Amino acid sequence: MFKRLAVTLAILLSAAPAFAAKVGKPAPEFTLTTYEGQEITLESLRGKVVLLNYWATWCAPCRLEMPEMDRYMRRHRGAPLAIYAVTIDNTVPYSRLKFLGDTLAFPLIQKIKGGRYGTISGAVPTNYVIDKAGVVRYAKAGAFDARSLEAILTPLLAESPVQTTAAAAP
Repeated sequence: MFKRLAVTLAILLSAAPAFAAKVGKPAPEFTLTTYEGQEITLESLRGKVVLLNYWATWCAPCRLEMPEMDRYMRRHRGAPLAIYAVTIDNTVPYSRLKFLGDTLAFPLIQKIKGGRYGTISGAVPTNYVIDKAGVVRYAKAGAFDARSLEAILTPLLAESPVQTTAAAAP
């Protein structure tokens, strides 16, 4: 009985949901809600490179990755870049996360609506990178370090800005 339960759990955790954001495809719409109550939509981020990071307070790789993302964001202040850290710790009150949230160069996210994002195979950290045109360019479980952030984000920041229909009209 226990063995069958363990096998079933392993299959469920390893299977990517059919509705997940897919690399090379348009990013599914979402609405983020910060702990301060601000709502941010994917549409409002058009023209920016977006990093959605799923993390947990108990996750050791997350604790190493978070300062790297903060340093990257500070080095690229003014760039068309938005980083959001989505906590999966629903039991940790914001009062315990507030100091971290006030320290970081990017906001902590209380919830995400849209249903097409989440941890990959149940792993944290999980990261999604969306380019300026709104296409998913990266979706993997595992932590970024300084070198991988540079390798993934910097070329996307250097890409030409997205032209909207209004901007392209004569």
